[in-house]
Amino acid sequence: MALTHDYAVSVEWTGNRGTGTSGYRDYSRDHVVRIDGLPDILGSADPTFRGDASRHNPEQLLLASLAQCHMLSYLHQAVTVGVVVLDYHDAATATMETQGTGGRFTRAVLHPVVTVADESMIEAATTAHHQAHLDCFIANSVNFPVETEPTVIVGGLRL
Repeated sequence: MALTHDYAVSVEWTGNRGTGTSGYRDYSRDHVVRIDGLPDILGSADPTFRGDASRHNPEQLLLASLAQCHMLSYLHQAVTVGVVVLDYHDAATATMETQGTGGRFTRAVLHPVVTVADESMIEAATTAHHQAHLDCFIANSVNFPVETEPTVIVGGLRL
C-alpha cells in the first residue's frame, strides 16, 4: 500500500507597484515563498523575464531540488553499501528552452563530487549514484532527463 506525504507552501506576490498588472512592465515579479516554521524564500522571475537577479527564481529552485534530492538519496545509499562519505558537493546545470510564451526544461546534469574515506570504497561510491538516482523522488517526478556525472575523491586526490 502506498503511503502519501502532503506538503504545503504559500506564495504571495509582492510586486504590485500601485497599478497592479496594468501593463507588462508595470509590475514586479517579486514574491515570497513561505513554509511554516522556516525562513521565507524571496523569489522573482529569471532576469530574462523581467525578474530580480538578487532573488531566487523557480528555475533555480527546481534544479536545486533535483540536486538536493539526489544528494540525500546518495548519502542514504552510501550508508546502505558501507561507503563513508566525508564531503559532497554538486555544481548542477540545466537547460531550458523557450518558444513564444511557453518553455520547458530539456535536461539537467548533476555533477556530484564525493570524497570518501578509503580507496576501497571507490567502486561502491560510484555505483551508489545509480540507485540514488532511482530513489530520488524529484527526479522521478519530472518529464525531462536528469543525468548524473559523478566524481569520487579519496584523500583529496581525484581518481
